[in-house]
Amino acid sequence: MGISHKNDKSLGRVLRGFEHITRYWDKDRDSVGAKILPGEYYVTITDEYITTVLGSCVSACIRDRVLGIGGMNHFMLPEGSGTTKNTGASSDAERYGNYAMEHMINDILKNGARRENLEVKIFGGGKILRNMSDIGLKNIEFVRHYIQTEGMNLISEDVGEEFPRKVVFFPATGKALVKRLRSLHNDTLIKRERSYLNDIQSKPIDGDIELF
Repeated sequence: MGISHKNDKSLGRVLRGFEHITRYWDKDRDSVGAKILPGEYYVTITDEYITTVLGSCVSACIRDRVLGIGGMNHFMLPEGSGTTKNTGASSDAERYGNYAMEHMINDILKNGARRENLEVKIFGGGKILRNMSDIGLKNIEFVRHYIQTEGMNLISEDVGEEFPRKVVFFPATGKALVKRLRSLHNDTLIKRERSYLNDIQSKPIDGDIELF
């Protein structure tokens, strides 16, 4: 891929609060790209794409199908937390997942999207962390349950199995590209996800958030 880093002005407008996200000019796609890492999300109102590489983590790609405003997140639930199905009280996993989803959705809505126009695609949740519980499956179950509970429109998914994925999402059009990575050339992704998992296990979870 032909990638060149330019100054912020040449890459166009970035919404306030997302200045820390890595953005670059992709000569092959003739477009600006934004790359997110575990625990991050990105929202855009311009014609650019968002990309990430997923192992056990999941990404929800959400957009307003009328206005083309949308974003992508990249998150994992704390290990050892049960799924949210058939439970009355909110578990730590549910609160963490709600935090990951609702922050992004609220930013999408703040920038003009309408809730009734939102559509969702989900990716990831592969079983790549060996000798551990199936965190990927828990992530998939959570995000499906969340979307159903919130009455959102899930239009497609590519989740599960035993390989990581590279995802490229274009909020302006809703197009999503998925490349299944049949083998990892190094253990960078696994180390990154283990580090992220350790990090979320050690941090307190913020209080509940309400959707607009």
